[in-house]
Amino acid sequence: MKIQILGTGCPKCRKLAENAEAAAKDLGLDFELEKVTDINQIMKFGVMMTPALAVDGSVKVVGKVPSSDEIKAMLK
Repeated sequence: MKIQILGTGCPKCRKLAENAEAAAKDLGLDFELEKVTDINQIMKFGVMMTPALAVDGSVKVVGKVPSSDEIKAMLK
C-alpha cells in the first residue's frame, strides 16, 4: 500500500504524515509513506488545498488533518 502525503511540509502536513503512519502501523499494514512536496505533482492529483492524503493514488482527504482513527477507517 502506498500512502502519500501531499503538501509543502507545513506543520499540518507533518501532523497528517504522523497520523497516517501511526494508523497504518496500528493496522499492521505493509505500507510505503511518501511525501509529495512538488506543487506540480500535487496538482496532478487535482488537489488545490493542502494537506491532502492519497492512498494508492486515490485522494481520500483534502485540506484537513484527520485523526489516526479516521485514517484507519480509510485504510481498511
